[in-house]
Amino acid sequence: MLNVPSQSFPGPSSQQRVASGGRSKVPLKQGRSLMDWIRLTKSGKDLTGLKGRLIEVTEEELKKHNKKDDCWICIRGFVYNVSPYMEYHPGGEDELMRAAGSDGTDLFDQVHRWVNYESMLKECLVGRMAMKPALPKGMLPQSQVTDTLAKEGPSSPSYDWFQTDSLVTIVIYTKQKDINLDSVIVDHRDDSFRAETVIKDYSYLVHVALSHEIQEDFSVLVVENVGKIEIVLKKKENTSWKRLGHPLENHNSFIPKKDTGLFYRKCQLVSKEDMTHDTKLFCLMLPPSTHLQVPVGQHVYLKLPITGTEIVKPYTPVSDSLFSEFKEPVLPNNIYIYFLIKIYPAGFFTPELDQLQIGDYVSVSNPEGNFIISQLQELEDLFLLAAGTGFTPMVKVLNYALTNIPSLRKVKLMFFNKTEDDIIWRSQLEKLAFKDKRFEVEFVLSAPTSEWSGKQGYISPALLSEFLRRSSDTSKVLICLCGPTPFTEQGMKMLHDLNFSKDEIHSFTA
Repeated sequence: MLNVPSQSFPGPSSQQRVASGGRSKVPLKQGRSLMDWIRLTKSGKDLTGLKGRLIEVTEEELKKHNKKDDCWICIRGFVYNVSPYMEYHPGGEDELMRAAGSDGTDLFDQVHRWVNYESMLKECLVGRMAMKPALPKGMLPQSQVTDTLAKEGPSSPSYDWFQTDSLVTIVIYTKQKDINLDSVIVDHRDDSFRAETVIKDYSYLVHVALSHEIQEDFSVLVVENVGKIEIVLKKKENTSWKRLGHPLENHNSFIPKKDTGLFYRKCQLVSKEDMTHDTKLFCLMLPPSTHLQVPVGQHVYLKLPITGTEIVKPYTPVSDSLFSEFKEPVLPNNIYIYFLIKIYPAGFFTPELDQLQIGDYVSVSNPEGNFIISQLQELEDLFLLAAGTGFTPMVKVLNYALTNIPSLRKVKLMFFNKTEDDIIWRSQLEKLAFKDKRFEVEFVLSAPTSEWSGKQGYISPALLSEFLRRSSDTSKVLICLCGPTPFTEQGMKMLHDLNFSKDEIHSFTA
């Protein structure tokens, strides 16, 4: 019997389904919504064509199933018959057919690796890929040798542990100097201890079943100049441990981050507050046995069970205000995570999120994203282009830049909305512009009232060329943009037409 992991799947209405490659959704036929698919998977109909059997699939067998009405796809070692799903796929049949009869893992990761295909396609599971014959010990396939030589990653970290009568200290030696508290994520559940360290595009995991019980709270310390991480655990009983524990899945592994699955922990809703007529500030509290700090410019996935299926959506955490955390405290554990979320009454996910009561739980993933904070170092001009809730990744970028980048001369935000009522944190933004002379904000409305005296319309070359004026001809500049997919795609094209280089532009997509 195969154990298929259950994670999550996003609603097809998610604006962030489209990846930076510009893939777009296709109109689905009547009766082919996500809810219709969930109903079909629960109908008892045989969706694999194998009458409930699970088989081992060879590469030769997989290749045979490459037609629209007989389409098998392999993702991370599991093979699915996706023919029944063709008409329900928001990206269209052609997108699925690109991986027909083959391993679609890389293609899947490029488009939406956060989608929980396991939960969504579990009734379409054909079986597992057959193991390839093992090579003689010490030999690598030629392709793997070539890949390894072509792209040498950072050297592999290691770990050790020490104890006193009351404490156990796990030490991770990363062999890197740019490690900080954001780099390590620790979760302790029952006797399972999991510490993931993110080093560039790689993930190092210490994952053990502890040999003795520990207390809920622990501390995480980072010695940045040598890249050493110390995780100090408190023993429940002052006894000597003979060993740290037994290794669990992927213990002591060091692999590309894109090859790791998303890991979730349950966080408690402690408050929600109206920000605009349809946007709320949600505050979630991490478990006491978790250390997690979301790096600037990165996002997480929120997961909820909806009609028997786990649904996820990506969101970028914000500070609770532009002022109270203007100089964010460096704490061993930041226990609260804030999200500005627009509630779509006809949406699939946000109405369920809005129905949650204080004290209810939401699952929160590890951070993801390709924004690198070193892009802000030595920056002189920072331009932010945001539409609607595309403002959310800008909050921490804005905070960090004004607080930590001494070379900064100017930060400008152009914030596009439909009406004045839609502008998130308008008064805070105006106060910040008054308080810090380096910061300017311009609001642009597409459907203003007759009283509006500010700028109006949509993103355009004319607006951008006036807005994006460097403080000097040679100033180091970064332009960040985020919003609905059409906004981002049009903005990127306009910026390239205005001769900004690829290194001067960062587009937030999930």
